[in-house]
Amino acid sequence: MKYFFLMIIRLYQTFIPKRFRGKCLFKESCSNYVYRITKEDGLKAGIVAFRFRFHNCRPDYSLFENGKEILLITVTGEVIEECFIDEKLLSQHKKHK
Repeated sequence: MKYFFLMIIRLYQTFIPKRFRGKCLFKESCSNYVYRITKEDGLKAGIVAFRFRFHNCRPDYSLFENGKEILLITVTGEVIEECFIDEKLLSQHKKHK
């Protein structure tokens, strides 16, 4: 099953045009992240990673500065540190300050 799951991710990455994919909030794209976790840690960990990203990589997030760094609060309330946030989101936030 692990290899079937990895194959589905690669097919998605190969055949679904980028314009139809959602914009990822994270530096490492959701599909690359789930692929890496599945390959390194197995199917169960890959499914957990997929569920986390599916529920958290959505619009309606908020960015704020805590004095040291920029943090992202996802729609489910997860707090994401600046080192994991996509550079485009960070640069947009800095422009609109």
